[in-house]
Amino acid sequence: MNADLIQTIAVYALPVLFAITLHEAAHGYVAKHFGDPTAFLMGRVTLNPLKHIDPIGTIVVPLALYFMTSGAFLFGYAKPVPVAFGSLRNPRVDTIWVALAGPVCNFVQAILWVLLGLGLQLAGVREPFFMMMAQAGLVVNLVMCMFNLFPVPPLDGGRVLVSLLPARAAYALSRVEPYGFFIVMALVVSGVLGRVWLWPLIQWGRDVIKWMLTPLLSLVS
Repeated sequence: MNADLIQTIAVYALPVLFAITLHEAAHGYVAKHFGDPTAFLMGRVTLNPLKHIDPIGTIVVPLALYFMTSGAFLFGYAKPVPVAFGSLRNPRVDTIWVALAGPVCNFVQAILWVLLGLGLQLAGVREPFFMMMAQAGLVVNLVMCMFNLFPVPPLDGGRVLVSLLPARAAYALSRVEPYGFFIVMALVVSGVLGRVWLWPLIQWGRDVIKWMLTPLLSLVS
């Protein structure tokens, strides 16, 4: 394991663990709030990352892709939080809130990582490692947020779209779910998803956060 890989893992480890753990816990917490305790009863509404890590999707796949593409392409996933959508008090509407909980949580985390970076600069801490970690936290969470909003089930954006569409169209889209992962992977590998969806939305997210934090950013400019 070379020094660059060790540094990359060290920089991204905490941001990735927080991004995955809080994303999944947020789904479970909001589901419980709206009447479905499935995730709570299974111990998935927790900040313990071990409950959410998928050995293949969270560790093996990202490392394999890192080596195969020389760090140019990374992708991973956690164990999905179990939600019995039919148990929600108002399944059609509440599903939207449950689905959005994860991406919204990631967007909030992106803001918090930027605030941490600004706080370090204002405190006179210029240690490159911590600044790189704050930047990694911003990028990781924006990627998770925008990727999961892609409107194909079983991604969160797909569940939102199914809940918003008329019954016939919603049923047709829901039937895509068993093949959704393969569709998304094909779009990722081909570069279409990144070019058309992911990178434009990540830039939009950066611009929104920059606008929100303009007064603080002016202090370190």
